[in-house]
Amino acid sequence: MPGDRPKPVHVVAAVLRDARGRILLARRTAGRDLAGAWEFPGGKVEPGESPREALDRELHEELGVRVLDAVPLVAVPQAYPDKRILLDVYTVDAYEGTPRGRERQALAWSPLEKLHGYPMPPADRPVVSVLTRPPRYLISPEPLAPAAWLAQLDKALAAGARRVQLRARGLGAQALANLAMDARIRCHAAGADLLVNGEAGLAADLGIGLHLPARQLMALSTRPLPAGQLVAASCHDADELAQAEQLGLDFAVLGPVRATESHPGAAAMGWEQFSRLREAVSLPLYALGGLRPADVATARRHGAQGVAGIRAFWPK
Repeated sequence: MPGDRPKPVHVVAAVLRDARGRILLARRTAGRDLAGAWEFPGGKVEPGESPREALDRELHEELGVRVLDAVPLVAVPQAYPDKRILLDVYTVDAYEGTPRGRERQALAWSPLEKLHGYPMPPADRPVVSVLTRPPRYLISPEPLAPAAWLAQLDKALAAGARRVQLRARGLGAQALANLAMDARIRCHAAGADLLVNGEAGLAADLGIGLHLPARQLMALSTRPLPAGQLVAASCHDADELAQAEQLGLDFAVLGPVRATESHPGAAAMGWEQFSRLREAVSLPLYALGGLRPADVATARRHGAQGVAGIRAFWPK
């Protein structure tokens, strides 16, 4: 029963960078849960402490540094077999002292692009994606006029879009392939990810990503593309999220968080339910449904990578 759920343990953690931009990780020592895993340094918030006070105390005790400036990054709710936690992560932009393992824990300074290679506890994995992947996922409207659609895509990329889903249900196979090839050229030039909705063969042929509708996701038994080609999915409940994680997908979109014009009959789950579903997986998630690009900070307070959408995200 929901009322029987144990209260989550509030944990703070820090993203500390050195002068070269590398990020500090600490290895969990023997005798602790998940011993040997690498994590962002931090610890439990004690009774009567604010998260910011706990962050300063924990980093001083563990690393011998004092926090001078810290900004909230993301708060990840995560359920483990024996407990629930809320991992409250801050970017520490300024600190005093030189980090060293005062509790005999191993430390590692990792370049941003190598963070994914470290084995981490489930709650820490979404933090890596927040640091390394786009905060907004642009889903395209139906391309009724491909030339005009491409012009809008150019505007979106110029405005900073770096992850785009080509969603075209009304085009024939060849017209869709032609549009996807043109979009691939533009996205590649801008350093943006391109995923096509529902067309695994086309994604494989063009070397682009694939976004799975929920019905396709649930029909699969293996990941449809090799590692290195993005695969994402639309999810609405715990079973679909579990399937996406089981298949080793790169991220998922979860919603609708709020009511939307495009799906007027779909019940909005709200942020509380979004957070509860987030707890069960370590998959990076974008929140979807009635959201705007400016909602990234709100989404991250509930464990999301960022936000996704069509109407408020696509250039007019």
